[in-house]
Amino acid sequence: MVHSGSETMKPRNAGSTWPGPEYRILVSFRAPIDFVFAWCTDYTPGDAALEKETYQRKIIERTPRAVVFEDLDESKDGWDWSRAVVSLRPPNRWHMDGIGNNRDVVADYVLSGLPEGRTRLDLRWKRRPHGPGPKLTKAGHEASSTRAWRRFASALEEDYKRSRRGRGNRRT
Repeated sequence: MVHSGSETMKPRNAGSTWPGPEYRILVSFRAPIDFVFAWCTDYTPGDAALEKETYQRKIIERTPRAVVFEDLDESKDGWDWSRAVVSLRPPNRWHMDGIGNNRDVVADYVLSGLPEGRTRLDLRWKRRPHGPGPKLTKAGHEASSTRAWRRFASALEEDYKRSRRGRGNRRT
């Protein structure tokens, strides 16, 4: 089980029994695996801006092995709230269990090295929506996630270039 504060979240394999498709995207970065892992798992309140989204993110807890955060966004149907517990498994993987008022999600992120110091992310996830609402197709969900991760890749690669010039490696 994954614990967060006084709440117990679903076990890691909870999504394996969910009906519906498994989603998957592959994203490449022009940066080495250690930089990509550190950057991708450094969750911040500024992540929404990188995605060109409007949600507000609050970091609840951060340890060397886990990050817990909550996102809140106003939608036409009210508030969209979610809490994610991210288990970090350096040097190249992490797992996320997320619960929310509109959907639950489980995701696995795995990095692998590519030639010329590049890195590939293999992201697989399942989601379980709660109640009626707009439904994207499998292709629609994957396309939306690919767009978001391409934005992340651009920001990550800019930060990597800056870090090589000696200006640090934190996101802007």
